[in-house]
Amino acid sequence: MSAQEHPIKIALIGNPNSGKSTIFNQLTGLRQKTGNFPGVTVDIKEGRTNMPNGTEAVLIDFPGTYSIYPTASDEKIAAAVLTNPNDVFYPHVVLYIADVNHLEKHLLLLTQLLDLGFPVVMALNMCDVAEAQGIKFNATRLGEKLKIPVVPISGRTGYNLPKLLVELEKASRQAADKKGIPGPIAISSFYTLTDTEKQVAEAVRLNLGIEHPYRALLMAHHHTWLPNLQNSDRETLAAITATKEFHSLRAQVNETLERYDRFTPIVRDTVHQAPTRPMTATDRLDAVLTHRFFGPLIFFAVMLLVFQAIFDWSTYPMDWIESGFGALGTWVSNVMPASWFTELLANGILAGLGGIMVFVPQIALLFLLITILEEVGYMSRVVFMFDKTMQRFGMNGRSVVALISGSACAVPAIMSSRTIGNWHERLITTLVTPFISCSARIPVYLVLIGLAVPPTRFWGILNAQSVVFGAMYALGVIAAFLSGWAMKIWLGSRDRSYLAIELPVYRMPHWKNVWLTVWEKVSAFVIGAGQIILVVSILLWALARFGPGNSIEQATVLAHAEAIAQQLDSTGTEDLVSQRRLEASYAGRLGLLVEPVIRPLGYDWKIGIALLTSFAAREVFTGTLAVLYNMESSSGDINDHNDNAAKATLREKMKEETFRDNPQKHVYSLATALSLLVFYALAMQCMSTLAVVRRETGHWKWAVFQFLFMSTLAYLAAWAIYQCLS
Repeated sequence: MSAQEHPIKIALIGNPNSGKSTIFNQLTGLRQKTGNFPGVTVDIKEGRTNMPNGTEAVLIDFPGTYSIYPTASDEKIAAAVLTNPNDVFYPHVVLYIADVNHLEKHLLLLTQLLDLGFPVVMALNMCDVAEAQGIKFNATRLGEKLKIPVVPISGRTGYNLPKLLVELEKASRQAADKKGIPGPIAISSFYTLTDTEKQVAEAVRLNLGIEHPYRALLMAHHHTWLPNLQNSDRETLAAITATKEFHSLRAQVNETLERYDRFTPIVRDTVHQAPTRPMTATDRLDAVLTHRFFGPLIFFAVMLLVFQAIFDWSTYPMDWIESGFGALGTWVSNVMPASWFTELLANGILAGLGGIMVFVPQIALLFLLITILEEVGYMSRVVFMFDKTMQRFGMNGRSVVALISGSACAVPAIMSSRTIGNWHERLITTLVTPFISCSARIPVYLVLIGLAVPPTRFWGILNAQSVVFGAMYALGVIAAFLSGWAMKIWLGSRDRSYLAIELPVYRMPHWKNVWLTVWEKVSAFVIGAGQIILVVSILLWALARFGPGNSIEQATVLAHAEAIAQQLDSTGTEDLVSQRRLEASYAGRLGLLVEPVIRPLGYDWKIGIALLTSFAAREVFTGTLAVLYNMESSSGDINDHNDNAAKATLREKMKEETFRDNPQKHVYSLATALSLLVFYALAMQCMSTLAVVRRETGHWKWAVFQFLFMSTLAYLAAWAIYQCLS
C-alpha cells in the first residue's frame, strides 16, 4: 500500500503554554477533528497537513505535559501512548514544541522522548518574542548538541513553518524507511540507568518482551495505571518492582536531576539572555491587571463589557435569522402539498431549529471575545489572581480554568479538572462547575431577558439587559463558590495544593487561530445542538400532533361548541380549536400532569414540557416552545393552509401567552421570567454532564448527588423569586 493510504503520523508534544495548539491550527487549518484516546476519556485533536512533496500527514495534538512522569490525568496520555507501539495513536515522528524564552524547562521531556528512540524535530517557538526581549540563541549549535533538527519559528506569525515542514518530511522519510521498527535501543547521553534500573528493565524484557530498556523502565514506573496492560502483566510488573526493591518516586527525582545537570550546560551555551532585563510592556501591564485590588475589578469590568457586546452587536443578525426561518416555513407551507409531512417540516423541524439557530450570533460573539482574551494572555492572569480565593472554597487556581471553560460547555470543563492533582479539590471542582452558565443556557437567558427586561440604558452606555445577563453568570459563580465551601467542610479536606503556572507575555491575537477556535466551538454547538433538537422536534411534533384514541377529534368538536357558546369569530374559533387539540395530545397530557408541581414557580404546562425535554440539552428549551407555539397557532388540519407569514415570532408568541385557566393573566410576567432564569442558572439540566461526572468520579453516587442538590436548589430559589415578585 502507498504512503498516502497509510499517512505518516506526527505527534505534537510539548509543555503547557508552549504554543503547541497554535502551531497545530496553523498547519491543519480546518482539516481537523476531535477524537478520544482509547481507554482514556480525554479529547484530543487530530488534523491533516500536506508535506512539501504533496504527501499527506496526520498531526496528533497531545495534551501538554512537563515530563513522561505525569502528575495529572490528561498528562498520562503521552506516557500511555508513547510506551505502547501498538497504540493506534503511536506516532512515527515527534514534533516537539519548545518556548525558546524558557528553554531549560522544556528540555526534560525532550530528552525523555529522545531516549525512547523517536525521530524528533524540534520547533523553537516564540522566537519573535525572544528577539523583542533581547534573547540571543543559536539554533544550529543547539541542534548539533541535541543531535536533532532544530527550527526557530513563530506560531503566531507563521514564520519559518515551511522550513519546519521540510524537516518533518525528512524525518518522515527516515521513519518510513524503518517500516515501523522502533528507534535505537541505546539510551542517550542525557541519562544513565542505575544498576537497579538496568535489572528492572532486563526483567521486564524477559517477562514481557519489551526490548527497549527505557520503555521497559517506564512500564515498571507506570504499571498501576497504564490502560493497555493486561491484569497478568500488571501483576508481573508489580512483582518485578517489589523483588528488585525499585522505588519509583526516588528514581524519578534522581533521573530528573541528572537530566538537568546534563542539558543545562547546553542551554547556557546556546541561549543568552540580555545582560539586564528591561522593563517590558508585559511587566507594566501586569502591574495593573494583576494588582491585588484593581485586578479583580478590571476582570469584572471586562466581563461586563463582553456581555454588553453580546447584546449590542447581535441584534441585526438575530433578526435576519429569525426572519429567514419564518420565511422558509412560509415557503414550505405554500409550495409543498398539504400533508402531515409538510406540517412536520414547517411546524416541527424548522420551528425547532429556528428556535435555537437565532442565538448563534450571540454565542459566536461570546466565543470570539473569550478566545481573544485567551490569545492575548489575559486568562492565565485570571488563574493566577484567583488562586488564593479558590483555596478558600475548596478548589485551587487550576479550578479557574475549569470554571471559565464551563462558560462554553461543562463536559470538557469537567474533563479539564484532571490537571488538579488533589482529589478533593478535583471532586469539588467537578461537582460545582455545572453552576457556571454554559453556552447552552444562553438561548434561554436571551429569550427570557428579552421578554422581561426593557432595553433601557444606564449612563447612556450599559444596557439593562446586559446587566441582567451578567447577573446570571454572577449567580452561577456565587452558587459554585458557596457550594464549594460547603463541600470543603463536608468532605473535611485539609490538604493544600500549590499552583505552578507559566504566564505568557501579552501579545496580539493570532487571528487565524482565533477564527479557527470560534469556528470549532460554534460548529460543535450547532451540530451537537442541531442533532438533539432535530430528534426532539420530530418527537415533540408527534406528541403534540396525536393523542390517545380519538381524543384529538373529541377536543375539536368540544372546542367548536365552546366557540359557538362564546360567539367567537373565525380567528378566535381557530385559536381555541388549536389550543384544545394541543391540550388533548400526548404532549398536552404530559404537561398537564407536571403542571401542579411547577405552578408554584409561575410556570404553565408548556414550560413544563420544555423543562422535561431540555434535560437532553438545555438549549432545547427554546426549540420546544417554538414547536408547541407553532402547533397551537395552526388548527392542525393538514388541508388548511394558513398564511404562515402572519405568524408571530417566538418571542412575540411568548409575550402574548396566557394561562389556560386564567386567560387574563400572562404567563411570562417579570416574576415568571426571572424565576425561569434563576431555575436554569442553577438546575442540572444536562444528561451529558451527569454522564461525564459519573465517568470522571468513577461512581454514580456523585452524579446522583449533584443532580439532586442542584435541582433542589434551583427549585427552591425559583420558587422564592416568583413568590416575592408576584
